[in-house]
Amino acid sequence: MSEPNDYVIVDPANSVDPRAKVLWTVTAAAMWVPAVIAVIVWAVVLAVAVDRPAWTPVVLVGIAVAVLASVHVVVAPRWRYRVHRWELSETAVHTRTGWFTQERRIAPLSRVQTVDTERGPFDRALGLATATVTTASSAGALEIVGLDLATAERTVAAITGAAARSRGDAT
Repeated sequence: MSEPNDYVIVDPANSVDPRAKVLWTVTAAAMWVPAVIAVIVWAVVLAVAVDRPAWTPVVLVGIAVAVLASVHVVVAPRWRYRVHRWELSETAVHTRTGWFTQERRIAPLSRVQTVDTERGPFDRALGLATATVTTASSAGALEIVGLDLATAERTVAAITGAAARSRGDAT
């Protein structure tokens, strides 16, 4: 049997589809729409309903929303794209995800219970999909977000086949 020090963990080799940057940009922008609308409504209400409105709080909140939204919409998707990686080896599925908090996960094929694809409206519009690998891990499923649809389907089929050939009980 090999010693624990005989194993070297390397970064997963495959990056997600470049269109994932667009997906993450659109998703991030959609998250900021309610905050932007709230600031605009606040400003309109002050302008219409108050004789001498105090504009400083509205302006400060508006600037904060603009700065935070810009970082989230412009920086985060590109950063995530550089971090997100995945790989299917002979023995496991490897993922590396995140942008602010980064996570590396390795799921042995012998522990795979289900493999699924998911496509939300933005994913469908961009021709992308998410492959989800469910195991008995308390950390939850592994997700490979931002795959080209054909790549996701091939990956799901390959993981399903490899897990079926594995000699584990998936628990």
